[in-house]
Amino acid sequence: MDSQRVLIAVSAVLAFLCLFLGLQLYQKGETIEAIEGDNATLTLERDQVLFDLEKLRFSYDTLSTENALMLAEIADQRGQIDRLMTRVKNGNWELGKVKKEAETLRSIMKGYVATIDSLNQLNLALIDENDQMRARVEAIQERNANLVERQQNMEEMIVAGQTLQAAEAAATGIRVLSNGRQRDTDRAARTSMVKVCFTLLENRIAQAGEKTLHLQVKNANGEVLVGEQTAGVNDAGTPVSATRKVDYNNERVEACIFYIPQGTLTAGAYSVALLEGDETIGRAQLVLN
Repeated sequence: MDSQRVLIAVSAVLAFLCLFLGLQLYQKGETIEAIEGDNATLTLERDQVLFDLEKLRFSYDTLSTENALMLAEIADQRGQIDRLMTRVKNGNWELGKVKKEAETLRSIMKGYVATIDSLNQLNLALIDENDQMRARVEAIQERNANLVERQQNMEEMIVAGQTLQAAEAAATGIRVLSNGRQRDTDRAARTSMVKVCFTLLENRIAQAGEKTLHLQVKNANGEVLVGEQTAGVNDAGTPVSATRKVDYNNERVEACIFYIPQGTLTAGAYSVALLEGDETIGRAQLVLN
């Protein structure tokens, strides 16, 4: 009887121990499963945080601006994102704190996007304004150029209008007799001088006063003949054959210029031009036999 009781007691104790150990093993299994589940959740959450940080980093990389201060700030924010990613990868992280910092960086980035968009809109407006200003400046420059051209044309017209004009110019060979009397001649050997008579026309815009007129007598070869009473050139360096001063008061005036050749003229055709400065104001022809 005693041995049976002992056996029963031992069996009961062993059964209790097995039940207790089984219960402990079951509880530890559940704990391990819970820990593994938590680790898997944390791993997924960590991966999601890294993915979000990478997207945020890419968003910062796409920001483009020419503002030096903003570029420096953007570079600093990218550095903070890189440091957060390193902390998460190394396990030195608190996901809640990392998420808050990432959200702060995302808000800052949205501010940059809005600012850059505003600056771009402002730049577009400035570009459009500059284009309009450039168009106005070009229009003003063109108008000024037209005014300058018109002024130059008017000045040229005034200068041209102030130039005297000679009409009815006629050249005649003159023979001077021994008694001093003059007779017209068409014989080259008997021509002592050439008389060119003309009429200066009325010109109200020309400057009144003493006018210096020059005569060019050219032979058939186009050579300007030099006279006895001239230096051969006028003040502008133009070859001339004779010179005379005429008093001009803006009204018609008749005058003559005499050309005295050096030596005897040869037979042929001569062209005669009346000059004021370098401007030809009258022409005539002379034929000597």
